Amino acid sequence: MKYPEFVAQVRERGEYDSAAETQQVISVVVACLAERLTPDEARQLGSQLPAQLGDFLKSAPGGAPRIGVTEFLDRVSDGIGATERTAEWDASAVLSTIADAVSGGELNDVVTQLPSGYAQLFGRPGVSG
Repeated sequence: MKYPEFVAQVRERGEYDSAAETQQVISVVVACLAERLTPDEARQLGSQLPAQLGDFLKSAPGGAPRIGVTEFLDRVSDGIGATERTAEWDASAVLSTIADAVSGGELNDVVTQLPSGYAQLFGRPGVSG
């Protein structure tokens, strides 16, 4: 998937007014996700995403302490300046697009590194590590 297509899909799912707003949401959500993954897993995930996201994931330090979905959404909310409910909507728009863009095996690897509850944000409630 090319980056403009990725942005278009997130924009449609999130019902954003502009590509700029969409890109801001993508950058915040991907940054919060990258912090949660080991550097190795972030690189592997990044290799299956558009170069703009892949480069960001590959350079993220990662390996931050595991946090639950609520704290993850709080961090997304802080980054975007939105309510927690809006942050959940935003995270789901981005993460479900990521889930569509990567292989099932890679998605399983990512979800395995995260505490329970994240699979729902990826739009795959049945996926577990």
